[in-house]
Amino acid sequence: MSQSRHVPVMLQRCLDMLAPALTGPGAVVVDCTLGLGGHSEALLTRFPEARLVALDRDKEALRLSGERLAPFGDRAALVHAVYDELPDVLDRLGTPRVQGVLFDLGVSSMQLDEADRGFAYAQDAPLDMRMDQTTGMSAAEVLNTYPPGELVRILRAYGEEKQAKRIVSAVVRERETEPFSNSARLVELIRDSLPQAAKRTGGNPAKRTFQALRIEVNGELSVLERAIPAAVRALAVDGRIAVLSYHSLEDRLVKQVFAAGAANTAPPGLPVVPERYQPRLKLLTRGAELPSEEEVAENRRAAPARLRGAQRIREEAE
Repeated sequence: MSQSRHVPVMLQRCLDMLAPALTGPGAVVVDCTLGLGGHSEALLTRFPEARLVALDRDKEALRLSGERLAPFGDRAALVHAVYDELPDVLDRLGTPRVQGVLFDLGVSSMQLDEADRGFAYAQDAPLDMRMDQTTGMSAAEVLNTYPPGELVRILRAYGEEKQAKRIVSAVVRERETEPFSNSARLVELIRDSLPQAAKRTGGNPAKRTFQALRIEVNGELSVLERAIPAAVRALAVDGRIAVLSYHSLEDRLVKQVFAAGAANTAPPGLPVVPERYQPRLKLLTRGAELPSEEEVAENRRAAPARLRGAQRIREEAE
């Protein structure tokens, strides 16, 4: 597995966005999605006085990135945790307030490349999809046990799959004869159940179903709903947060949290807005920033990326 294949997305832009908060001595930056450590390594290199706290729920990712970040010694603290556990992690480390936070919500490239983890639809593999393989239900268990209505809801909500009902009725029919265990059978079933027109658009027809299962198996959106507000609360004044999303559901969630933080919440008609109603955040991006055409040409995984950033400008209202 070559590191060159795991190019961190929009790396320079993320570093530039966080830079004003990380140049002082004693700055702490959190990489909430460590993966193979590409962003973390760049943060430690560019900001030599900063300390890093990095989280990942995948023990294999922690092991590999631990080797990569070993030269930085005790400047890097790597923690086995899901990113909504950030407040507990920071409390344990005695740093409840931090200067920078980075989320890269793309599934770790490593997980996508490891056939036996069952994330990819391009090759046959056991349908697992758990980022932490020590806990929770696999994708196969979800497919084999969820009621049809629940499966339709997941495919529509998390995969934005218009043909959810067709796919689910085929799944339910097939699982009664033989439970699902491998990805190739599911990919074939999806191809067979889609109308011709749907097969001609948007890449591999299994992509949306696999995305939906991955989000369900890992509880990604519910984790994110807790994690982004928690990360914003952890920022010291002048601290900055950068979030890379890869589909519209994630991006919408990030946008809502940032917009709420940047809003004036005063009742209308007050001549002077009291401190407690004033915005807590300043937005650092106009809408979501996209990767450059050059980057997408070099790294196709960057194509769907959307970057949003915000800066803490005052403490929470009491």
